[in-house]
Amino acid sequence: MRKIIVSEFYTLDGLMSDPEDKMEWVLGSFNDEMGKYESDLYDSADTLLLGRTTYKIFEGYWPTAASNPATSQGDIEMAHKINNITKIVFSHSMRGVEWENSLLLKEITPEEILKMKQGKGKNILIIGSASIVQQLTNLGLIDEYHLLLHPVVLGVGKPLFKDIRQKHNLKLLEAKTFSNGVVMIRYAPEK
Repeated sequence: MRKIIVSEFYTLDGLMSDPEDKMEWVLGSFNDEMGKYESDLYDSADTLLLGRTTYKIFEGYWPTAASNPATSQGDIEMAHKINNITKIVFSHSMRGVEWENSLLLKEITPEEILKMKQGKGKNILIIGSASIVQQLTNLGLIDEYHLLLHPVVLGVGKPLFKDIRQKHNLKLLEAKTFSNGVVMIRYAPEK
């Protein structure tokens, strides 16, 4: 069965972005080790679940990143992966999606998510998209949480685990410290 894996950049105070969905605090500490982690994660997947906000952010950069002369080699390689992966966007307000390999769905239904998990293919990723993480956490459909804990406190911003309706016990699968002080903590729900 395919796994649904959440991968999030995260602050010490439990936030995933500032109030305007900006994440400059990640850019200042992003390094080759984190780039390798991200590249390997995308290599293990063939589907990406996105909410409207994250889709719009990604769509504003990745489709043209590989052809931009200012783009780093790492981003050029990542652009090819992200552009080729299947992107499923959940949004009530969007009318359509134009980015290649993208599909728009209006709502999350547990049956459809289970059907995706039971289908053939590689893992399913959620990057950003707090509302998707929250809904699938509440439904008990997340298989792994990869939290990349950055040594920064924002004070205000968007929490990842807002509106979670019940306690979810997790077991530690791995903890890895990168040379920049970021710690990748990988958890799975206790069954």
